Amino acid sequence: MNTPPLRRLLAACALTLLACQPLHAAGSDLVVIVSAKSPVASMRADQVADIFLGQAGTFPDGAEAVALDQRIGTGLRDEFYARVTAKTPALLKAYWTKMIFTGRGQPPQEVPDSATVRRMVADNPALIGYIDKAALDHSVKAVLVVR
Repeated sequence: MNTPPLRRLLAACALTLLACQPLHAAGSDLVVIVSAKSPVASMRADQVADIFLGQAGTFPDGAEAVALDQRIGTGLRDEFYARVTAKTPALLKAYWTKMIFTGRGQPPQEVPDSATVRRMVADNPALIGYIDKAALDHSVKAVLVVR
């Protein structure tokens, strides 16, 4: 058996896997945020998942809830959906394809980055989003810490 080609193949596979890792640091905390003006103080992961998957359109208190998403392909988005909804990017894409095709829902609006999510959520108590915990400021409040 010729090991050098096998080693090169394994090294190439390892490099490919490393290149595909999310940019968001594994193990850091994500927070689900609402406006500091919102009466919502905390939420369970299943309540958040229902809003982001279009199964619920209200906060626990009955007020309108509109989800904001990070861009497709970002590590933060992939990590959020994996931890909160147990969906991979492929499963999430299949889910929304089915929801759109059957007329049962539309995916959340995508915004370019965490700063935009934080700014939009701060200005509108109906919005809910997720950002890295390090990006929190006084304009928003965390209603769920996702570990």
